[in-house]
Amino acid sequence: MEALLACLAGCTSYDVVSTLKKKRQDISGYWVEVEGERAKEPPEVFTKIWIKYIVRGKEVSKEAVERSIQLSMEKFCSVAAMVKKTAEIRTSYKIMPESSTSHF
Repeated sequence: MEALLACLAGCTSYDVVSTLKKKRQDISGYWVEVEGERAKEPPEVFTKIWIKYIVRGKEVSKEAVERSIQLSMEKFCSVAAMVKKTAEIRTSYKIMPESSTSHF
């Protein structure tokens, strides 16, 4: 089940980073955190999933990040398309300035 979350994170990450590059966003770092809640009864499928995107860069547009996530979740990520048939997927993001010394 953890592998499924990792696949979801990888699939949506590819989409988001690719879309941000197409939107000419100057990103220098990227991280995604994902966690899920499973049903109590077998087969214990995921019922809720939270994905947090962390983007580091110089003057990264929040609108570009929001749209990139939306496109991934609604159009491009095939793993999300399958998983959202049984689980509610919630997303959030954080943009860190280039000068930030925080590590992911």
